[in-house]
Amino acid sequence: MSADPLAQAVLAELARHAEGVSLSRLCKRLDVRMSALLRALAWLGEDAIGGTPGPGWVQLETDGARTTARLTERGRSALAARSPVANQ
Repeated sequence: MSADPLAQAVLAELARHAEGVSLSRLCKRLDVRMSALLRALAWLGEDAIGGTPGPGWVQLETDGARTTARLTERGRSALAARSPVANQ
């Protein structure tokens, strides 16, 4: 699980919304700029950065002008494994 506070906040917010959240709404809820959010999402997705594949915890979907982020099953599993309730 990422130690980056923004990445953790993104994952926590997405966990509350199974249907996904628009990127503009995520920016408002997390009080961050779009550029910072996109950097965090890049590290959480499947695409490789510097030859290293991402964990695949977040998926982006574009519908016209709206882009939505949502947790993948892999992301939900990773969050569940880190949950204090899951570790008891």
